[in-house]
Amino acid sequence: MDRDEELLRGRVYGADHDDPRRGPQPGHVYGELVGGPLDGLLLDITGWTPDETGTGVALETELGRFGAGGRAMYDPRPGGACWDWSGDTP
Repeated sequence: MDRDEELLRGRVYGADHDDPRRGPQPGHVYGELVGGPLDGLLLDITGWTPDETGTGVALETELGRFGAGGRAMYDPRPGGACWDWSGDTP
């Protein structure tokens, strides 16, 4: 695992890399992003409805195929504990 991967592991998607609370917070529910450019990040799904946790998401990232402004698409596995990468989109 390289240094960039180490910095991303256990971090919540959308949290700044220097935020002291960038990791999981008590009372929150998370899904782990698996594969793709956001592999290992946690997606905060606290308060999401079953409809929201049952469909995929397109998350902004500069790390994907399309660079700045691109999105990485993730689809939930049954139960929502893991979200699998399904590709990138502009």
